[in-house]
Amino acid sequence: MQKKEPFIINRLKSVGYACKGMLILIKTEASIQIQLFIAILITIAGFYYEISTTEWMFQITMIGLVMSIEGLNTAVEHIANFIHPEFHTKIGLIKDVAAGAVFIASIIAVVVAGIIYIPKIL
Repeated sequence: MQKKEPFIINRLKSVGYACKGMLILIKTEASIQIQLFIAILITIAGFYYEISTTEWMFQITMIGLVMSIEGLNTAVEHIANFIHPEFHTKIGLIKDVAAGAVFIASIIAVVVAGIIYIPKIL
């Protein structure tokens, strides 16, 4: 019987794998790179316009939500391509639905940004 790793060691390894996945996303996925660039710009805007703590919470939540769902979308695409490398209508539907989830989160993020920044700009 194989000896089980201590809980802390297991958690540290899990965090390491998660960091590796995040770096792979940032290095290889153009959509995440664009979203990271936008996140940096909107963070700079937050400091410039001195947004409130509540506004920061909404802004950070939306950045995390969009980028997280984009990561899941990328994982779905990779799994779909692995399972069925050739074009297939069902695989196309799966990819479209995953991309649609990113689109919904992105639209809501733009609405939240508008609520925060339009009054400050005007």
